Amino acid sequence: MEVLTYSPPVKRSVLIRGHQTSISLEPVFWRALEVAARDSALPINALVAEVDEARLKVARPPNLTSALRQWLFGRALGG
Repeated sequence: MEVLTYSPPVKRSVLIRGHQTSISLEPVFWRALEVAARDSALPINALVAEVDEARLKVARPPNLTSALRQWLFGRALGG
């Protein structure tokens, strides 16, 4: 089991459908995203692109960082 440490967000660049964008997530969320990508057999960029595509389909889409946090939390809850 990993020990939770409280840390500020870390900015990383990702490539989504040929477009470079920066995402700022806390290390615990980066780790969860890495695990989700591994479990899905996808590169992180591809998983981020899937979440991005899904968030753009809602009436009032959140920003990408918020969508990733919500998606990861939903995954942790089993949804």
